[in-house]
Order: sequence, then structure tokens, then C-alpha cells
Amino acid sequence: SPGEIRAAALDAAGRLADFALFRPAAPDSIGDLHRGRLTRKAPALGGAFIALGTGPDGFLPDTEGAAGLAEGTYLTVRIARAAQGGKGPRLSARLDEPIPPTPGPPALIRRGPDPILRLARLWPEAPLEIDDPATRAALTGTLRAALTGTLPAALPGRTRPGTGFDEALSPEIAALAEPSVALPGGAALHIHPTPALVAIDLDMGGLAAAPAPARAAHTTLNRAAIPEIARQIRLRNLSGAILVDLAGLAPRQRRRLADAFAAALAPDPLGPRFLGFTALGLAEIVRPRIAPPLHELLGSPHAAGLAALRAALAEDRATQGGTFTLRAAPAIIAALERDTQALDALAHRTGRPLMLRGDPLLAPLQWVLERTR
Repeated sequence: SPGEIRAAALDAAGRLADFALFRPAAPDSIGDLHRGRLTRKAPALGGAFIALGTGPDGFLPDTEGAAGLAEGTYLTVRIARAAQGGKGPRLSARLDEPIPPTPGPPALIRRGPDPILRLARLWPEAPLEIDDPATRAALTGTLRAALTGTLPAALPGRTRPGTGFDEALSPEIAALAEPSVALPGGAALHIHPTPALVAIDLDMGGLAAAPAPARAAHTTLNRAAIPEIARQIRLRNLSGAILVDLAGLAPRQRRRLADAFAAALAPDPLGPRFLGFTALGLAEIVRPRIAPPLHELLGSPHAAGLAALRAALAEDRATQGGTFTLRAAPAIIAALERDTQALDALAHRTGRPLMLRGDPLLAPLQWVLERTR
């Protein structure tokens, strides 16, 4: 859709197994190479701050190449983790190929692989279905250039037109933006990201008040929910510290489920680790943060603006005519004005530009699409 590409990977049963968002105007910068300059040593933090030319300074740990360098040193660095929480990106000077720093101020040297390519590398044998001709042409060339080393001449035959996001898949992807996940039998997961950690609560619903014979099945039901917990962690790209509160089990009973957590997390390519249970019986998981989690991508003014563009495109297809004005919070308007590529894409598809109007009376992520003849 205008300003955004969504990619889903389906397992052999046709079930959603992976998901990625790519916004060309706001790349996550993972893998980008920069000519950087060391601006300040930070011994207490075990590293140094590196000016990158644009955006906040990145942090280069001593273990990734900062040890022994003096302030003012120029070096080539790679972004290993996206910026988060007002902090700059995490860097590494460990490169796949030696790239000596070139003269000049700090600047971007080369973009890293985008989320679509990173997803494709995880599923190299999967056929590709792309629902937009222009996107199909662009992605086919990008993926072919990047993947032919492992898939010689295979990619052109692997791509085919297709709707991809059909009526069954689209609601499942939309559900990833919701804090609750329905489970069989009336149970549910409630997922609550905070600045410090992600809390996941397993709610057994009416079963919690069931008679004793039903309550005896709690261990079985908790064990059955653990694969879905791991699946939601991966689909939503939850990272950092994750605490899971199981339902209806004493702390000593919960420890019997350690093997189930370890097995459910094992297929995740980021290598999350199950650390055990706290004294309160909370399951502790740590998963590396590299790219921004899905809730951050979906909770920004830019995301709200792109959702409005999708709605405008759908309205145009349904009504076949008319002019639209997007009335939105000022932060949303500002984000869209920076993403001229998305606005141009919408205008190309509809044959007319979308009028933008800021309304400070609206909530920060609120927008209204108004149609005029």
C-alpha cells in the first residue's frame, strides 16, 4: 500500500509464521554501513559514542571495536540494533568484508538489507506471491541480487502473481495490533509492552472457576498455550525482557513447564532464551532486540498516516471518484509530509492528490477522511 510493504511467511499448513513491515521512507537501518567518527569515550558504559552524520550518535561497545580507539578516530561501522527509546542505534565494527574509512565527514555508505529481504532469507525455499505489479518488479530484482548466491537462478521461477493477503490472512495480521489473543476453549493471552519489559498474561477464562476435575487439567492447558505464546512473541517481534504469567498453577507446578518453553522458543531465528521462573512463578524470557517491535511500528504518527492512506485508496476504489481530504492530528500530517513517496504513490493510483489538513483538536493518532465531490 502507499508508503508500506507488508510481508507474511506461511508455514506448510498455510498458517502465519512470520511477519514484516517495510516503510521505504522510514527504514529501520539494520545493517546500514556508516563512516563514523568517535566523539566520546564512555568507560563506564564499556564503549564509545560514534557520530554517524544523520540522526543520533550510535553506541559502539568495546567488545565490538571501540577498545583502544581515541576520540576523533574515523572508522566504518555497521548498525547492529535499531535506535530505541530515544537512544541511538547499537553499532559494530565487525564487518563481513573489510571497508577502510574513506575521507570526509560521517555519512551513510550503504543501506543494509530491508525487512522484506531479511524475511526472505529465513524462508529461502518458499514461493513468493506479490499482489502489486510495480512492487513485484522492484522486489524481484532486489531479492534476486541478494539471494542468487544461495539460490542460483531460482528466484525468477519462484515469484508469481497472487493476492497473498487473502480474506483469511488479513484478519490474522490485523489481530497482531491487538493486545489480546483468543485461544481455544475461551482462554486468552493479554500482551502488555512497557518501557522496561513485556508482560504476557495467560487467562483461562471460565475454566478458572470450574470444578476440581477440570482444574486438574490446568497443567495440560498451560502447556498447550505455550507454543502460541512463542508464536506471538515472534510475530510481534517482542524483545528484551519478557515475563509470562501462566494460569491456575502454583509456582512449583509451573517449573514442570520449563521444557515446553525451551522447545517452543527453539525455532525462533533470534535465539530467545528461557531463563527459568521467578519466585512468583513468572516465566522469564530474554529475546535480542534488533529491529523495532511491531507495537512501536504500529503506534507512531507515521503509521497512523499510512493507515489513512490505505483507507483513502480503499474508498477511491469503492466510490470511483471524488476528492478526499485527510483531517488529522498535526503530528500525522507532519509525518506524511515527510513521506512524499507515499503521497505520490497514492496520487498515482487514484489520479488525484490527497489534501492534508492538520487539526490540533484531534487526539495524537486520530484522523478523519472527508470526501467531497
